[in-house]
Amino acid sequence: MRITKSFVDKVEIPPAKSDGKATQAFYRDSAISGFGLRVTSGGSKAFIVEKRIDGKVKRKTLGLYGNLTVEQARKEAMKFLGKVASGVDPIREVKEKQAQRITLKDAFEDYLATRKNLKPNTLNDYHRSMREMFKDWQSKALKDISRDMVLSRHGKYGQRSPARADNGMRVLRAVFNHALQRYQDSSGKPFLAANPVDVLSHQRAWYKVEKRQSLIKDHQLKAWYDATMQLNTETTRDYLHLVLLTGLRRTEAATLTWDQVDFKEKTLTISDTKNSRIHRLPFTDAIEALLERRHKAKESPFVFPSDAERGHLSEPRTAIKRVSALSGVDFTLHDLRRTFITAAERLDIPAYALKRLMNHKDPNDVTEGYIIFDVERLRVPMQKITDFFLAHAGLKESQAPENMEQ
Repeated sequence: MRITKSFVDKVEIPPAKSDGKATQAFYRDSAISGFGLRVTSGGSKAFIVEKRIDGKVKRKTLGLYGNLTVEQARKEAMKFLGKVASGVDPIREVKEKQAQRITLKDAFEDYLATRKNLKPNTLNDYHRSMREMFKDWQSKALKDISRDMVLSRHGKYGQRSPARADNGMRVLRAVFNHALQRYQDSSGKPFLAANPVDVLSHQRAWYKVEKRQSLIKDHQLKAWYDATMQLNTETTRDYLHLVLLTGLRRTEAATLTWDQVDFKEKTLTISDTKNSRIHRLPFTDAIEALLERRHKAKESPFVFPSDAERGHLSEPRTAIKRVSALSGVDFTLHDLRRTFITAAERLDIPAYALKRLMNHKDPNDVTEGYIIFDVERLRVPMQKITDFFLAHAGLKESQAPENMEQ
């Protein structure tokens, strides 16, 4: 039929499916091949144009009826078909123009959409870098972010924190690498000339940030423990104690749920780990007592609940500052993990047991793949580590060798 104003006004609206899902109907114009009307069960009427391009039928929505008249839609359809006749792909042309104008904000969101398995902490770090280092670049087109801008911004933030400056630039580099592959012309050539963050490598401008190697020393353990006992919140105190006694990563401990705790087998299991390998640890007497006490008063699926939106405890920065002030021991949550493994190593615990205690995996260690490790093999080493900490906290008679002091 010929699509006219009268036809569009009177066209029948297709019914929705029995389950309520929307449907649509297409009406093709008899005068201009490829020009048509799409009508949905919701009452929407839109003009379309279709044409086979490079062996595939491509469809473009020209606009809604009301925003466009029938005659205006016909003219737009003729322009589209004219370009196709001259060898141009109008849809690709529009996408290429959009790609050339892609902003950092849009490219970052697109990058995250393709990285569905990122850990919550990693996502938070990425967002923080974008929010702190590149807040004023969000609306800039990627092609307008230059090497000189990168060098200047890296140097500016490096004066405050070299580690954060490097981390932020690594995030920016990943977004640009993603964009180089994502946004290309019809011949497969990227619209971006290069990744501007590469200038940091060319100029050797990356900072040499030494990894933190701090931990709580033996003679500091009693002061640290006494300070934790002065915290007003029992949940935070127990959380700090569990991290020290297990060596768990901060998020692994914070997100621990009661279905991960087996009081019968006396084990706790972390399934969502950094290396994706299930991590199972046995209770020691102190860990069992801590968990039983918490279980009696449980009000949440989480072992360490919080009133916050996420439901579980987040990093207790205020409590850490208070414990540091009271004890004189400056520490981070990862320092507790380092303290745990350092104590384990000094207690002469076997190498494979050490790896399992920390859930470290060496991809180059072929032998490790053949060993079926029983969690019971870790029970004695775990108890030795707990006894060591309790002794230095003044809660248990020391059974450690005389030369354990660091």
